[in-house]
Amino acid sequence: MGVQLESFARLLAREDSRIELARACLMVAQDAYPELDVERYLAEIERMAMRLRGRMPQAHGAEGRVVALNQFLFDELGFWGNIENYYDPRNSYLNEVIERKTGIPLTLSILYMEIGRRIGLPLQGVSFPGHFLVRLRLRGGMLVLDPFSGGAPQSEAELRERLQRVIPEGIADNVPVAELPLDQFLEPASNRQILARMLRNLKGIYRQADKPESMLDVLNRMLLVAPDANAELRDRGIVYQRLECYRAALKDLSDYVEREPDAPDSDDVRVRLMELSALCARLN
Repeated sequence: MGVQLESFARLLAREDSRIELARACLMVAQDAYPELDVERYLAEIERMAMRLRGRMPQAHGAEGRVVALNQFLFDELGFWGNIENYYDPRNSYLNEVIERKTGIPLTLSILYMEIGRRIGLPLQGVSFPGHFLVRLRLRGGMLVLDPFSGGAPQSEAELRERLQRVIPEGIADNVPVAELPLDQFLEPASNRQILARMLRNLKGIYRQADKPESMLDVLNRMLLVAPDANAELRDRGIVYQRLECYRAALKDLSDYVEREPDAPDSDDVRVRLMELSALCARLN
């Protein structure tokens, strides 16, 4: 394991609430930007929060702080949701989001939460189907916000409309999507879940772009975030095989079959294992 992965593993060894989310996201970006200075970007987030804190009256309630955060981040600094080039990998790297002032729902939400928490807003991420959101508990209920759309508050009707776009009718025990309880989709995401979602995004982008080396970097991180993610273990084995790292491929795919002996693709994986065993025997 390289030095950067060791640092990442140490960070993830903490209990979830003590994982520094921005630091972990910037560590992920070091795979694509090896010279990236993590402390520089953490300091930049702190500077943004200090600027905002310095102009905000102490008497501001939670709703007032949200309005101030939205005005500062989106109107004054000009951050925006990148609709035009949504699948550009730079949108998933926090350093690039800070530099270019644009990103996808997940990375803009991470920045929004990190600044918000520094001004006294206990914001939480929400892994809403198809579109990451942010929530804030208030005395009178819950405020759901969309940093991809300038921090706009989401009404119940808007949330249900989002659900209907991504959940096929009849999939939820024949309960109409319009009648599904919203609460189950608005549970707070843990730091590990947020990191896993970021890495899944990157994995999909690099798979589509056919970049196995970048996929391997992502999968190495993913298996530190979610060691029990068997599908990621299988996919890493397949990537290792493509990169002609036959012994590493053999180990990952053997472990996968051991963990998932009845998986639907187990026969295909066993064929790969026979090929890999023969290739490894030739290397000896």
